[in-house]
Amino acid sequence: MTPERLQRINAMLDQRQPDLTVCMEGVHKTHNLAAVVRTADAIGVSDVHAVWKNEQMRVSGGSAAGSQNWIDVHSYTKTEDAIAQLKAQNMQVLVTNLSDTAVDFREIDYTKPTAIILGQEKFGASETALTLADQDIVIPMVGMVQSLNVSVACSVVLYEAQRQRQAAGLYNTPRISEERRQRFLFEGGHPIFAQACQRKGLPYPQIDENGQIIASDQWWQKMQMTKETWQDLDS
Repeated sequence: MTPERLQRINAMLDQRQPDLTVCMEGVHKTHNLAAVVRTADAIGVSDVHAVWKNEQMRVSGGSAAGSQNWIDVHSYTKTEDAIAQLKAQNMQVLVTNLSDTAVDFREIDYTKPTAIILGQEKFGASETALTLADQDIVIPMVGMVQSLNVSVACSVVLYEAQRQRQAAGLYNTPRISEERRQRFLFEGGHPIFAQACQRKGLPYPQIDENGQIIASDQWWQKMQMTKETWQDLDS
């Protein structure tokens, strides 16, 4: 890994916001999925949650190519499971929804741990999401239409969250765990070795302050062998 690559990855990780996230509930258009992930990466979101209505749908390709390598996507089949996980992290759960109880999205305090639920393109958030969320939020509109594209709405809300968090200094101090930093440094700085580890079932080694791999001779030997060969030697 070059010094420039190391510096860039660390600078990105230093501004990650592990307690700010979005949850896509049944969003099924590939370009919207990709755009949400790309925006999340740009804002410094480290995790995206997704409730898949179609098991074959996954975030891949499109405008998210590259962005998805730097974000952990957590998948669910039930909305209640996703929201339970978010609330277990003490997050306030918001849902974009035009209702009598909805508040202007700019009135929310996004310096608190926050999750934003994005509903399906045509029908919006499910009744389950609306029931379990802590607050409905709305983006004020004065035109003939009453809603924005889901990826555009995501961007509008996340950039308000970024604005508040930058003003509060939350981007000034690294907040991501060292374990996750090490994983991203290895996968992003040594992708060929990372793919080999995944293929062979080898643990990731440590990365030093210069971006170099710290590993035992045994690890390097196993890296040169097939998985079956070193498993036979260990048995």
